[in-house]
Amino acid sequence: MRGAKSAKWVAGAIVVALAATACGGGSDKGNDAKGEVDPNGIFSIEVGEPEKPLYTGDTMESNGSIVMAGLFSTLVDYKDDGSLEMINAESVETTDSKMWTVKLKKGWKFHDGTPVTAKSYVDAWNWNANIDNAMGLSSWFADIKGFDKVHPEAEGAKSTAKELEGLKVVDDSTFTIELSKATPAFGHKLAYIVFAPLPASFYKDTKAAGQKPVGNGPYKFDSWDHKKQIKIVRNDDYTGPNKAKNGGVIFKNYTTLEAAYEDLKSGNVDVLRQIGPKDLPVYRQDLGDRAVDQPYSSIQTLAIAFYADQWKKPKQVNPKVIQGLSMAIDRATITKTVLQGTREPATGWVAKGVLGYQENGAGDITKYDPAKAKALIAEGGGVPNNAITIQFNADGGHKEWVDAVCNSITQATQVKCTGDSKPDFQADLTARKSKQVKSIYRSGWVLDYPINSNFISDLFRTGAAGNQGDFSNKELDAKIAAADGAATLDESVKQFQEIEKSLVNYMPSIPLWYYKVNAGYSEKVSGVKYGQDGDPILTGVEVKK
Repeated sequence: MRGAKSAKWVAGAIVVALAATACGGGSDKGNDAKGEVDPNGIFSIEVGEPEKPLYTGDTMESNGSIVMAGLFSTLVDYKDDGSLEMINAESVETTDSKMWTVKLKKGWKFHDGTPVTAKSYVDAWNWNANIDNAMGLSSWFADIKGFDKVHPEAEGAKSTAKELEGLKVVDDSTFTIELSKATPAFGHKLAYIVFAPLPASFYKDTKAAGQKPVGNGPYKFDSWDHKKQIKIVRNDDYTGPNKAKNGGVIFKNYTTLEAAYEDLKSGNVDVLRQIGPKDLPVYRQDLGDRAVDQPYSSIQTLAIAFYADQWKKPKQVNPKVIQGLSMAIDRATITKTVLQGTREPATGWVAKGVLGYQENGAGDITKYDPAKAKALIAEGGGVPNNAITIQFNADGGHKEWVDAVCNSITQATQVKCTGDSKPDFQADLTARKSKQVKSIYRSGWVLDYPINSNFISDLFRTGAAGNQGDFSNKELDAKIAAADGAATLDESVKQFQEIEKSLVNYMPSIPLWYYKVNAGYSEKVSGVKYGQDGDPILTGVEVKK
């Protein structure tokens, strides 16, 4: 059983931290430690400092979202086959994909003892959607009728309404959601953390709530020692299906993956989300049955900062230039050598394991071909200044492969390529969101819900929360809107497959490779499994006495 998680930007090189509410199958092999289990035992996980305060509407990176996954439960989650599982919801029903009715399970409470009601959800969604509150995930409510008034598009505009017209409380355990158009995938989106409920106490002091969140999940907030650790403890009053088998979790901050791995070997941290490139050749031998190597639904790309002077002056960059840079990258060699076979070269923009994944979604542009790469760059007018930089976070184990990608590009095309290192993931994200990226940035995305639209609509649609490179194309927006509003989920998936094939004509980013979970855990814990989002499933970990 997985608790609903939240989507996220991926911090790490090899593995990702939590993101959306992915469900997925962790490996069952050999992860049982010997010894009697302590049901109140607390274990530790390697993370970095969250980018921002812990808001359901503003946590979209892996270091924060793994914490939020323990503190909050959403209406639904996913089973291993991608079908919906009811968590806080008794039912989520629709007959036309436009009008949805949600009935809640009774008896649920927030960590402060107050009841979780339909109003808890409606108030939270209205607050997160409102432009005046500046939540980074507000665009997730764009499907709901009235979003344009709560969150107008015009720059600098203020809301003209405080509540989404499409949300109605029927009674304490029932509310309805009217969308602006039929959206077959909307039920799946409800598993994302932004759709979690909030207690009445949140609105009395929202600043304090971001530092000490009060949720409805299997764990309660305990403490946050910034830049050092966050501690959550089991919620004994939790009535959901995913009760914790341990007493709590300590999220320990590390500035390098190498330091975390050394602490794992010495027993000072219990669970890792990733192994750095330096230790990949030896970690299986070091950890034996406690070494983890499994696929999950995430992709690494190089995203273009279209707002950067390099790409917008003197004219908009020709997609052929980006196609050429893509074909200059020898993915097969880099994943085999630098990354020790822990990733698989990507052939499209949609990660494996989600509905609508297709081989070769990007056509030939992910194939290494130096001659074609040079020709495409020349046809497109050349790389401005004949030089690019790739921004990355130094604490995520990225330097080695960024150097290898740059060497491959330069050798194939003579375009100068250098890495632009930021000290940590927080600094990397700050540079992205403040539009300070000079050229290109390393981007990783893990599923929020197991449908291909999540890797297209939520990344490349104008104004989408995940669209941090300011890519915008009206023609593509129209195609995405049509696919989002298709008559059935199957039709929506098919339309997004066609859109993926057309992305080669726009090149919003360069697909690199599909992630795998390469991680490990200590002898102190058992029952360690990783979900389809690549994160350890917190509630299932058992601690040895």
